Amino acid sequence: MMGRAAAAQQPQPLGRERQERQVVVPSSSSEPVPEVRVAAGIATTLVFDAPIDRASVEVEGQRTRFRLVDVGERTLFLEPLVVPGDGERLGVRVRYKDGASPAYAVLALASHPTKVDTRVDIARMQRSPAALEAALARCEAGEPANLVLSGRLDRKGVRARPINITPNSQPQADMKQEEGTGYRAGTWALAVIRVHNLPGQQPWTVGEARFTRADGTPVRVVSVRMDRPQLAPGDVGLVVVETEVPYWAAGEVFRFELREKGGGRHLVIGAVEL
Repeated sequence: MMGRAAAAQQPQPLGRERQERQVVVPSSSSEPVPEVRVAAGIATTLVFDAPIDRASVEVEGQRTRFRLVDVGERTLFLEPLVVPGDGERLGVRVRYKDGASPAYAVLALASHPTKVDTRVDIARMQRSPAALEAALARCEAGEPANLVLSGRLDRKGVRARPINITPNSQPQADMKQEEGTGYRAGTWALAVIRVHNLPGQQPWTVGEARFTRADGTPVRVVSVRMDRPQLAPGDVGLVVVETEVPYWAAGEVFRFELREKGGGRHLVIGAVEL
């Protein structure tokens, strides 16, 4: 666990802004540990994107620094008793049960003078195509074997390509694409991207997606889903778009656009290879 400084015992300032947001657990231990902002007497709930091993949960100072620590199947409920001091970071370490990478979520609890996180959604950053394909298989059909038995995965397998912003893209100033991957199998194709609703903006909800071939022909979209109902200001969400059965040649490039539900903010990604 992380080293800690002396705990501050003085009362905390009142009127902290309560926030809900998402943090991403890095795939490498060399990357910075995400911080969760906590305050004495205010509950914070961590919501994980997969079941966690309850017996593995480690919270630094659990017996002396917290009024309540409660572990659920996918949640960790924390109510600090003593505020972390200036520069102090209390470590949290949780192991996932699904065996996917990264196997552990490591976080740091810290104090902030004006803000406190009441709910934090914990997402894993899976960078390798193999890890992303495994996650897609679990999401699509419950288990990889079910994907095969359903007939949606043939001997051609899954082809994955990164989604890149191109010079002719027209992103909204208040929206940003973080990363993305295009997937293609024999009977389906997906575009998976992380969308960032920048701080200070209105909440954003995905409404529809559009794929257009180079000759202007539209491709039918089967479904558009996001990992949460709405993106609050500053939130990052995962959007998954499925198209009709691919009839085009592998590697063809499309214009890809995400439109806001009931609003005018949309994100033109540009060239997507499927």
